[in-house]
Amino acid sequence: MTQGGKTGRLVAVVGASGAGKDTLIRAAMVQDPALHWARRAITRPASGSEPFGPLSDAEFDACLAAEEFALHWHAHGLRYGISRAELAPLNQGRTVIFNGSRDALAEAWSQYPALCVIEITAPSGLRASRLAARGRETSAQIAARIARCPTPVPNGLPLRQICNDGNLETGLRRFSSALYPDSA
Repeated sequence: MTQGGKTGRLVAVVGASGAGKDTLIRAAMVQDPALHWARRAITRPASGSEPFGPLSDAEFDACLAAEEFALHWHAHGLRYGISRAELAPLNQGRTVIFNGSRDALAEAWSQYPALCVIEITAPSGLRASRLAARGRETSAQIAARIARCPTPVPNGLPLRQICNDGNLETGLRRFSSALYPDSA
């Protein structure tokens, strides 16, 4: 998408639950306020520090019917959507980041051919402790998330991978290198 010769970049950040996606996106936003973090709509009550709009299933259905979502998917028994308005900064040449799902990448790529993906990984024990600290799930639900085999990223989709197994400074440095590979 372009405006005045500028091309915006759409970046999907994916990774297993507890890998630290939101933490790294939030830190990157502090480092570069020009980034736009696309706020998701999720069919769950408001909680935690993740910026999202809580919707009921009926509200989500109404948004779908009104074609308000540019992207939407199901994961972990919930429904997720990103409104067209949240992607509008692409038209201003800005980089837009969203916390996505591997299951939605093929569809996102078909709509946004310049999509690139940053996959964040972390050791399972570290992920489990991060998920427990969130306090949203039972130990059985956490164990099920840790045991899941992730869907692979579609072949040919630009992919950068980082391991978020250290402190925030190290994770942010790795994330920034993936987000801005030409400046590293």
